Amino acid sequence: MIEMQHGIDRRNFLGNIGGGLCGIAMAQMLARDGVISASSSDPALKGGLHHVPKVKRIIQLFMTGGASPMDTFDYKPELERLHGQKLGPTEKPEGFTAMPGPLMKSPFKFKQYGECGRWVSDVFPHQAKWVDEMTFLMAMVSKTNVHGPGAYMMNSGFLLPGFPCMGAWISYALGNLTDNLPTFVVLPDAKGLPYNQRGPFSSGFLPAVHQGTVINATSNTAIPDLFADEQFEFATDSANREGLALLNEVNQSHAEQRINDSRLDARIRSYELAAKMQLSAPEAFDISNESQSTQKAYGLGQNETDDFGRRCLLARRLIERDTRFVQIWSGPQGATGNWDNHGSIPNELPPIARSVDQPIAALIGDLKSRGLFEDTLLIWTTEFGRTPFAQGGEGRDHNGGNFVTWFAGAGVKPGIAHGQSDEWGYKAAEGTTYCYDFHATILHLLGIDHKRLTFRQNGIDRRLTDVHGHVIHEILD
Repeated sequence: MIEMQHGIDRRNFLGNIGGGLCGIAMAQMLARDGVISASSSDPALKGGLHHVPKVKRIIQLFMTGGASPMDTFDYKPELERLHGQKLGPTEKPEGFTAMPGPLMKSPFKFKQYGECGRWVSDVFPHQAKWVDEMTFLMAMVSKTNVHGPGAYMMNSGFLLPGFPCMGAWISYALGNLTDNLPTFVVLPDAKGLPYNQRGPFSSGFLPAVHQGTVINATSNTAIPDLFADEQFEFATDSANREGLALLNEVNQSHAEQRINDSRLDARIRSYELAAKMQLSAPEAFDISNESQSTQKAYGLGQNETDDFGRRCLLARRLIERDTRFVQIWSGPQGATGNWDNHGSIPNELPPIARSVDQPIAALIGDLKSRGLFEDTLLIWTTEFGRTPFAQGGEGRDHNGGNFVTWFAGAGVKPGIAHGQSDEWGYKAAEGTTYCYDFHATILHLLGIDHKRLTFRQNGIDRRLTDVHGHVIHEILD
């Protein structure tokens, strides 16, 4: 169990910190380089926090708005037979935006792919080729039909704001794999941030240093203000050194008076990281070094796929350079440009699906060909699903009763599915999986027992999985 100690005299702590931190840093570097065993120094680096890990790095793909399962990965022939019949609820369920209409079949064709025979809609022709590498959770459920709480739940395990997201918990538990790049990177959609803005990648009550580092992948400078502008001639190396020396004195005085405030520590760490990134980040974020064939595979240069493809390629470059957790978002908050297809499934779903399909398939192939699947987990998910009932003619409403998630890569059995929904895709029928089980399984793959990863907050030992969660052993390799 990780514990946060309180009540340490800050003045004494600062007076003795030099030798202690040097020892910790040296132990971590030696462990990371294999000079000494990880278990004898910092087990988070290679040996896992509680057991030997199968996964070292994670890329998470999050589809903002609620991707429709029965139009993508969850084929429901019964909807074709019952199309147009009014068999749904007679009263509007909580969180629905309108009364349920008649059952609506998928407007897209489904076909079986791979040796596993997984049914996939024709909106995902590229991902369909990789189903034998995927592990599907076919009976994911949420406790809400509302975007904001749903996005919080899938990221932090709680419906309300203020709790750390999974990326922050992983950063807190395991720390960094490299000193020169952020531990937890967020790549939002170029069109805007997701529901709850930066809330889904917040560190909550954990030290602020563990929050996600948001990168604008479409900007000419992905990380702004990393270097001083040329117009500021006074920003010389000597001026920087003198300024940092003065700032250090001010920081120490400030910290002594605010023992339990982690924001200053986080700010200091961010500036230290920025200094290191001046050397490493320009190379890491420069995708022009990638071959033309690689850029083309990810869909760069194509209007529909360029943004998401660029971020997928950048994610591969980051985890290749030992960023531990990268989260890529598809779609901003709001009524358009995402997976919230209330108006028209036939017209709204295909464009957003095309924007991610080729890049995701390229990412799978790239990770696999480079041997990165040996210790990297790729995750595709959303905050909830959609109804099998029509809304407004040919749209679908929110539905927390069932949605689909898939894993690929290290630690999971490829080409299998766990759980299933009912014959309409309205509710989970077997193998029901909540965010708690989803999070517990991911932590387990990282070498963490979700019940033992806690942080004392207001007298409560908080967990990512709250008081719930079971590892889904059926999908583990």
